[in-house]
Amino acid sequence: MSSFEIIPGDAQSTVILHVPHSSTFIPADVRAGIVLTDEELAAELAAITDAHTDIIAAGAADQAGVRPWSFVNRTSRLVIDPERFPDEREELNAVGMGAVYEKTTRQTTLRTPTTEERADLIERFFNPYSEGIAALVRERLAAVGKVTIIDVHSFPVNHSAYELHKTDARPELCIGTDIFHTPATLLELTREAMRPATPTGDIENDQPFKGCYVPLDQYGSNAAVQAVMLEIRRDVVSSNMGGLQTATATLIDAIENSDRTT
Repeated sequence: MSSFEIIPGDAQSTVILHVPHSSTFIPADVRAGIVLTDEELAAELAAITDAHTDIIAAGAADQAGVRPWSFVNRTSRLVIDPERFPDEREELNAVGMGAVYEKTTRQTTLRTPTTEERADLIERFFNPYSEGIAALVRERLAAVGKVTIIDVHSFPVNHSAYELHKTDARPELCIGTDIFHTPATLLELTREAMRPATPTGDIENDQPFKGCYVPLDQYGSNAAVQAVMLEIRRDVVSSNMGGLQTATATLIDAIENSDRTT
């Protein structure tokens, strides 16, 4: 079974919805390497999973005028985190939460993998995932010449022990950007489209989380690949699912319309 799913969109769509952290599924052999009890693991999954972000993406895709493509992780980020750098570039290596997590959100031990076990997780899960989304982006570039990745996440109201920037604001919506892949026009489209889904319009850029996902073979080199991250505070997710689906669909439509007029 593949650890991810590609849900096809319209042949002319320039948008990919990326949902990396919504699943709670952990294969049995990977579970065997996690030292938590079942009760502890359930609590950790509740803390770390971006629950319902797949539902936001699916509802937005259904409502969009031009259906986007979707790339959805079907295993938990406790298996591997596909959004981390797999090497020394990843700042969360410092707290044991790089591509292969060794610590929990509370900074207790999750697993203590050997070098071989870590390499196996990267080979079985991280590399195929990275190659899969990179191939989809290349395919869409060949078909329509431009791609915008909308990275869909959520975050808790209160900061977790592992977070490196605990004094950052925790707005209703954090928009993650990249200096190369997020042009000002995309940032403005995102703010305008998503504002109606936030209770008070409390939106910040790059805090408490920054950046957005771009495949490594395009990262920092191809401006035809644009990206933005939606980090939605979890109380907003639980209280306004329908509004978030509609706002994300509005964003998709705005991007598609912009691409067709530029």
